[in-house]
Amino acid sequence: MLPTSHATRLLLLILQLIKLDKTLGNAHSLCLDLTIKSQSRPGQPWCEVQGSVDTKPFLHYDTDSNEVKPLGLLGKEVTATKAWTELSQTLAEVGQELRMMLPVLKPHKNKTRGPPTLQTELCCRREAERCTGASWQFSVDRHTALLLDAMNMKWTVISPGDTGIEEWENDQVLAEYFRKTSVGDCNHWFQEFLEHWEERLEPEPTAPTLLSSDNEQSTDLQLMAWVIPSIFVSLVLIGITIRNHRRSRTTQGGSRTEEHVSTFHNPLDSERSRNHVHRGVQSQDPLT
Repeated sequence: MLPTSHATRLLLLILQLIKLDKTLGNAHSLCLDLTIKSQSRPGQPWCEVQGSVDTKPFLHYDTDSNEVKPLGLLGKEVTATKAWTELSQTLAEVGQELRMMLPVLKPHKNKTRGPPTLQTELCCRREAERCTGASWQFSVDRHTALLLDAMNMKWTVISPGDTGIEEWENDQVLAEYFRKTSVGDCNHWFQEFLEHWEERLEPEPTAPTLLSSDNEQSTDLQLMAWVIPSIFVSLVLIGITIRNHRRSRTTQGGSRTEEHVSTFHNPLDSERSRNHVHRGVQSQDPLT
């Protein structure tokens, strides 16, 4: 039986390992896909938004109804939150802001007629209870043209196709607006939503964009590289604790044995002592 202090330390170590394992896999992403048109027919929305968490849909918004509708259990569980109300208001604002920028854009070179359509994907990512990523992807007529890493405020031009969207990377005010909406607002909504979704969401792979089997194996190896050394360290610490405990018991047992030996009287020594006394008495006999 291990002492209470040793058992407590081992329990704390096990809890830390469990927490580490949860942290390594506890990554989730929230994405809002917006489709914006400069012109629309009567009865058709000029802006539509599909919201998803870990690719699972949870909301839909369009300007025709001007209402954010929950989808599935994930959506229904967060409709009463303050974040849902804020998200509804922000979606209308973002849609209007992007629509105002459409007149300066030209249709993609592969589009034969009609005004351009802008597709925008806003994503924020949380892992280990903090924001680990926020980005915007802009496509014109379904051709990816521009990316913004909002965490580092870095623009990347992909294939603008003579649309003029590449000029956005020189607009610091626009970049700051995108940063505030993604790193600030989106991350705030997501944090509150996750409090309601924690029991329903499975941890997302640490690299969700990697789809090949080689990349899946790489992710598994990365996880094992953290977990296996942690288990090894815990086993070593358990072994050291048990060894020290046994050594302590052995030392205490040895001390008791020495005390017992020191108090043991050999019968032969007692007999020799009596014979010595008897001879001494005989040597003092006056008749001898």
